[in-house]
Amino acid sequence: MTEANTMPKIDGEHIILRGVEETDLEAYYNFLLDEEMGRLTGSQGEISREQTADWIRKISVPAEDRVDLMIIVKETDELIGEVVLNEIDPDNRSANIRIGIRSHEHRGKGYGTEAMTQMLQYGFESLKLHRIHLGVYPFNPRAIHVYEKLGFKRDGVERDALYVDGEFHNLILMSMLEDEYRALYETK
Repeated sequence: MTEANTMPKIDGEHIILRGVEETDLEAYYNFLLDEEMGRLTGSQGEISREQTADWIRKISVPAEDRVDLMIIVKETDELIGEVVLNEIDPDNRSANIRIGIRSHEHRGKGYGTEAMTQMLQYGFESLKLHRIHLGVYPFNPRAIHVYEKLGFKRDGVERDALYVDGEFHNLILMSMLEDEYRALYETK
C-alpha cells in the first residue's frame, strides 16, 4: 500500500522519518532495550540482537499492511524511535498507529508530536485512510495528552488488557477519522 512500493521519507522541521537501514541495528536495538519506553508501551519479553537484525530485514521491505519509519533527529542524525502504521486494512481504509521514543532525554521535546503529525498526514493524504486508531495505557498520561492534543478521540476501554508486575491495566482505545483530521490540519 506504500506509494510506488518504496518506503517514504518524510522531512519535517526537527526530524526525518525514513525506513530502517541495516546500519541502524545498534541504535534500533538500544531503542528496543529502553526500559521506560517498553513500560509505557506495554512491551513484554526480551529481544536479542539477532532477533532485532531479523526484524530490521523484515520491516526494511515495503509491505501492504504496514509502514515502519524511524525517527531521526535532524540536528544530530540520531535514531531516537519509530512511528508505525500497521494493521493497514485497505478494504476498510483503516490502520493502527504506534510510536516509541527512546530515552527520557528525547521525550518532551516535541519529536513525538511532530512524528505523529507527519505520519497522520501520510496515512490520511497518501494512503487515503479513513480511520487511524491506537491504544494507550492509563499509566502513560503524557501520551494520552499528546494524542488528545493531536485530535484523537476516545473510543472506549479494553478492561484488564495488560498484566504486568502483578497488576492488570486497562487499554484506552482512541481514533481519528479523516474528516476530523482535515478539520484540524488542512489550511483553509
